[in-house]
Amino acid sequence: MTQPTRPAFGGTKQATKHDRAMFRLMNDPAGRPVFATAARRRAVVAAHVALTGATLASVTLLYALDDAWLIAPLAVLLVPWMVATGFLNGGTRGLLELRTRMLDERQLADRDRARAVAHRAATALLALAAAVFVLGEAAGADGLPGVPGVWVLVYALAAVWLMPLWVAGLQARDEPAEESEDG
Repeated sequence: MTQPTRPAFGGTKQATKHDRAMFRLMNDPAGRPVFATAARRRAVVAAHVALTGATLASVTLLYALDDAWLIAPLAVLLVPWMVATGFLNGGTRGLLELRTRMLDERQLADRDRARAVAHRAATALLALAAAVFVLGEAAGADGLPGVPGVWVLVYALAAVWLMPLWVAGLQARDEPAEESEDG
């Protein structure tokens, strides 16, 4: 894959050293076997979602129980979470991490599509959370028992922030088969 040569939106700013380094990193062929198939990408997305949930649960327990030892599981969970995030960014070829000037038209369309689907999914998730609160209020509950409202906002923020990455990972296409050179 070559670097795009078209000018950036709104001007003719050329790719910076950082842009080129990130492009090389996100398109490194050494990592392609990890996310070469849709099943592998789904597994990485599922692992990332699970690690995100476990990390958020660890933070919540750290807050609720006020035990300092709970920092250890949080620290342990963050390392594989960051690795999984790197795999997702590599699997999408930096679709959400690279600057606009480094993406070609197909990648821009893929990024827009991933963001649109993620927006709809996050909106549905937030609507579901709001419905739970409204129904709980109608039933006479004062919010969710034992769950401060700030944690609902933290979970919602995490979902809205990461949803585009998860959707892009699920929507990424398989690599085209290598053409063999037969005599």
